[in-house]
Amino acid sequence: MRNEAIDYKAIPGWGMDADPENEPTYPMKNYTGDDHNRINYERSPQQPITVEILQSNERPKPPVVFGTSVPPSGLSGIIRRYAFTHSEDRYRHWLPLILADRINVFEGIIDDVKKGHIPNVFAEKGLKATWKHNPQKIVSQILVASVVALTLFSVLKKKK
Repeated sequence: MRNEAIDYKAIPGWGMDADPENEPTYPMKNYTGDDHNRINYERSPQQPITVEILQSNERPKPPVVFGTSVPPSGLSGIIRRYAFTHSEDRYRHWLPLILADRINVFEGIIDDVKKGHIPNVFAEKGLKATWKHNPQKIVSQILVASVVALTLFSVLKKKK
């Protein structure tokens, strides 16, 4: 978490809905005056921060409530930390997060194997239901995987 002061008013569009004089739905909406009181509510107390929380660089404070079950770790954690150094409107934020999710799957499988649990990938990916309702998809995936594996094997064998 960074401690430097950020001028949020310099962010284009920040707080654009806070000005009751700038009501984009006028004259269609029946304006009662209470619409802008929604920002004046009693906030919940801050959840104690006991693990690393990755937070948008566009937000002044951490969220009041957040999940703590899987804090960032390993290679996927490094990639997530990189992603959160960039603005949410950039591919540099979202694409690394997608990549980190994919890498985290493999990290989870490695963790399971280290703990002595062999994952049942067939059941966990719902392949039984796919085989029942769409067997062509399974067959085509097996064929594609076989072609890719054979191609990689032959390329690696030629290099040796």
